[in-house]
Amino acid sequence: MTIPFTIETTYRQPIYRQRTYRAATLAEACRLAIHDQAWDGAASDVESAGETHVTGAWAGEDAACRGPAQAVPSQYRETVERRSEHFDALTDLLAEASRPMGLSEHDFRAWRPRALAAVTKAEAIRAGARATD
Repeated sequence: MTIPFTIETTYRQPIYRQRTYRAATLAEACRLAIHDQAWDGAASDVESAGETHVTGAWAGEDAACRGPAQAVPSQYRETVERRSEHFDALTDLLAEASRPMGLSEHDFRAWRPRALAAVTKAEAIRAGARATD
């Protein structure tokens, strides 16, 4: 038996502008560009559009934003978001291993599978694969 799901997907399409800024340094010119609020003459960069990723999911037909959102599996979210979230997990694991090595064999046996799974997921994210969690 199948059930309907309403899935919202998104891709990011860069909008760019090219302007000349007069400044004493490159850093100052970059700051001026970032703070410039005028976007007249901007263009879409269709060749640099990002990957399609899932930004929302709801159970039911045409159910977007009508009921509780479903948790989207991480492999279908945007890679940059996945990298950011996974960076925290890897940092935590590295912090555990970098503490004084008073880890008991039991602690090490509990730590190692989590570390290996995190590294495997990180490698998949880096490769652009949609590996499962």
